[in-house]
Amino acid sequence: MRLFSLSAAAAATAAAAAIAGCGGNSGGYSSNPAPPTAFTWLKADTAPAGWKLATTRSGARVAYPRGWRPIRTDPGTASAAPRGRRGYFAGYLNATPQEGHETLANWRRFRVAHVAAEGAHNVRLVAAATDLHLGNGRASCVVDSYSTTRMHFREIACLVAGPRATTVVVAAAPARRWADEAPLLRRAIASFRT
Repeated sequence: MRLFSLSAAAAATAAAAAIAGCGGNSGGYSSNPAPPTAFTWLKADTAPAGWKLATTRSGARVAYPRGWRPIRTDPGTASAAPRGRRGYFAGYLNATPQEGHETLANWRRFRVAHVAAEGAHNVRLVAAATDLHLGNGRASCVVDSYSTTRMHFREIACLVAGPRATTVVVAAAPARRWADEAPLLRRAIASFRT
């Protein structure tokens, strides 16, 4: 998988391939996370009326807002992004089945190391928490930021161990749009089910 490439391919598809993956576990990053209170917004919720669902092969469901559309990413995953002009990236949601050595206990280190190993620069852990309730599962979550050659991004990434499967759910946006997109992205994470 490659990190964000906003050139020839549609930006949303490239972005989806970038942050969805969970292989790899090396690379440098800085770690100075905020306390778990950074996730006080994470309370199980249902998706707002009018939102649609994208479903993985294992049955995990991520809700996405009106004006967003499903996008094709890796087989077995579920992804959505806002409609927009070609080459423009405003946000991204993805659910990917567990693929690597990620666990609830190591998620804080694993996620940021994975993002760095995939080629991101200036990867920074902003917040991390374990032992969270997310939908019908237990979760460990991080908020991190990173740069590619073209943009700076911020993401919420959670590993959710549910009754049927363990799934990674990611919500991301360019850092310059984070304040605008974060409420929708948080709502999508809060309504996630696996």
